[in-house]
Amino acid sequence: MHITRTSGHHRATVAIENALRIIRPDVETMNINGFAYVYPVLEKIANAIYMNIIKRRPKIWEYLYDNPRVIKKTGTIKKILNNSRHARLAKLFKKFNPEVVICSQAFPCGMVGDFKKRYKYPVKLIGVLTDFAPHHYWVHGEVDYYIVPTQEAAYRLVQEGISKERIKVYGIPADPKFASSADKARVAGSLGLDLDTPVILVMGGGHGLGPIKTIVKALAQLKNPFQLIILTGINKKTLKIIKMIKFPHGQKVMPLSYVDNVHELMEIASFVITKPGGMTTAECLVKGLPMVIVNPIPGQEARNTELLLKKGVAVQVNDLAAIGDSVRRLLESPERLHDMRQSAKAHGKPNAAIDIAKLALES
Repeated sequence: MHITRTSGHHRATVAIENALRIIRPDVETMNINGFAYVYPVLEKIANAIYMNIIKRRPKIWEYLYDNPRVIKKTGTIKKILNNSRHARLAKLFKKFNPEVVICSQAFPCGMVGDFKKRYKYPVKLIGVLTDFAPHHYWVHGEVDYYIVPTQEAAYRLVQEGISKERIKVYGIPADPKFASSADKARVAGSLGLDLDTPVILVMGGGHGLGPIKTIVKALAQLKNPFQLIILTGINKKTLKIIKMIKFPHGQKVMPLSYVDNVHELMEIASFVITKPGGMTTAECLVKGLPMVIVNPIPGQEARNTELLLKKGVAVQVNDLAAIGDSVRRLLESPERLHDMRQSAKAHGKPNAAIDIAKLALES
């Protein structure tokens, strides 16, 4: 179970599904948006509110995120929401009869946990974190296993009363295809790119969020030789604007909408400019790809950024007016890029999805 189709939560569940089929081709799976299934109207409203807050009032989200006072005040509401849709969950479980439920987001995980507790439903419940730091909403007595990305995250859950035996430090589940190597010459050739010239990958996530236009305009002023791939996701407006930006110094630019071969594009990239969503950063680590982090969302992305900077796999640009200089310095520092790449590889967890699948299939 996940929430929001165009999200890292969904990508995590797809990655685990793919890993399950690698191990057991005959396995039956059902991948659903848990929030939308039980609250189809409320899910659309909540998602619209969230997107509006992130775009216009990120400080509000910073206050709400993992705030003990907010969690305490909303606890009763959350329990009412969970319990009020037990009938729909019962219908779903009767139809599919799952042996294991894997949740990549805290809301459906808590919902299934409450259902499991109230009706003593015999199902293995696995909670999979898709960011590098857990928050209080994850804590639930009926979760059999928590999958976390780091020992620091495991320690945080232990502090919240979760036993060590229930915590597995497997990593954030990038799709198994990220662990395999692509033919760089084929990928570059398909885009008309030259592997002897640095390739910069700019990513705005599935929604094409972040200051992509500002970043690209800044890069257009650089004289350094480089090639640029820009992913705008489902954001058609941003794609249209990007296509009109001129590069007077002749760099090759490839603006793309939503693609399904990000793993191949990462293979040929020298580094990526991105927001630090958990899934994106996990994929970058698996690929050994250095990161330039811009505009992290307060809360989960800010915590992700702290860890990535600490591990030496990323640099953060706080002032977008300086992003051109930051990129220029990286382009002119191959030794630093090499060190960042090695650190990223050292902290990547390429087998996370496979490990989760094995745990799910254990009797």
